[in-house]
Amino acid sequence: MNSDLNPIPSATVRVKEVQVLSDDWYILKKTRLERQRRDGTWQEITRETYDRGNGATMLLYNLEQRSVILTRQFRYPAFVNGHSGMLIEAAAGLLDEASPEDRIRAEVEEETGFHVSGVQRIFEAFMSPGSVTERLYFFVAEYSGESQASDGGGNAAEGEDIEVLEMSIDDALAAIESGIIQDGKTIMLLQYAALNLFPGKGSSK
Repeated sequence: MNSDLNPIPSATVRVKEVQVLSDDWYILKKTRLERQRRDGTWQEITRETYDRGNGATMLLYNLEQRSVILTRQFRYPAFVNGHSGMLIEAAAGLLDEASPEDRIRAEVEEETGFHVSGVQRIFEAFMSPGSVTERLYFFVAEYSGESQASDGGGNAAEGEDIEVLEMSIDDALAAIESGIIQDGKTIMLLQYAALNLFPGKGSSK
């Protein structure tokens, strides 16, 4: 067993063939490659990758109210996998060649109506690295009633019909435990908030 994580070694790969399977909304590729195993031997494998670009997500929070802003919208992939399709999430969007900070500010205002200036990047993560290339940048920012510039709701032309939710951090954490909140990025942000931003669960201090 090896516990050494620093520095992380880079994989040694030889790409043999790339096929574009779909280039409709985003790009789905099938790649035949050779990867060098840890014992030095080479193994040929085939992988499919879905490239939709990188994205950003942000949790809005209010320390005085002990509250957070989330959204609820229809997600077809969740629907076809046995869910109602109406997922509760933190605001998020693709970068579209903008910086993560600039894009998430614009996306948050479009979805929730809140205009925020001071944003804090907390970490980044690959959310489904077995098949999706997307790297997601995670942010938090404080909000107040005065920072709400519009009702939000998303871009109707893109099929968005987003409901804005304000709930206490304790209710949001309970919604994870009960299965009401099942979106991965949102669970990560709420748990970060519980550990790093808010006093202990149930505390009024």
